[in-house]
Amino acid sequence: MSEPSPPRASSAPALPCDIAPYVPHQREMCLLQRLMAVDADTLIAEITPRREDPFAVEAGIPGWVGLEWMAQAIAAWASVMDDGPEAPTIGFLLGSRSFHVTQPFFAFDIPLYVSIQLDFQAENGLGAFQAQITTASGEALAQGSLNVYRPPSNEALDAMKQGKMP
Repeated sequence: MSEPSPPRASSAPALPCDIAPYVPHQREMCLLQRLMAVDADTLIAEITPRREDPFAVEAGIPGWVGLEWMAQAIAAWASVMDDGPEAPTIGFLLGSRSFHVTQPFFAFDIPLYVSIQLDFQAENGLGAFQAQITTASGEALAQGSLNVYRPPSNEALDAMKQGKMP
């Protein structure tokens, strides 16, 4: 797995590191574990599915949870690009095109890598990413295209909370 170049953020984290400070979810809802690599267009995160995971069932972690892993990797990337984990901003997964997972469950205790690649990011907060989940040997287990929206300002987010157009 090749390492991306350093991020453009001025306070780039020392890698690998805990990903939780870069994802705007609390406690066990931050599903990813480690930030492995990041640059201006990509991020690689690591997760080792555990039986204690909030989505775990007897057979493993359902394959559809991979979509959330991808979305959280995008959130972490955005936080790093915003110069750090002080206050990760909220973003929204608008949808996914062609999400495909090769198996119904991700096995417990086997490290997996979630990689995201920026396709485009517009000034109005819309963005698109390609994402993939692989094993340590590079075997692709899931892939998809994700469309996201991040309000361009706190004022826009406040307007949305009140049901208004930003």
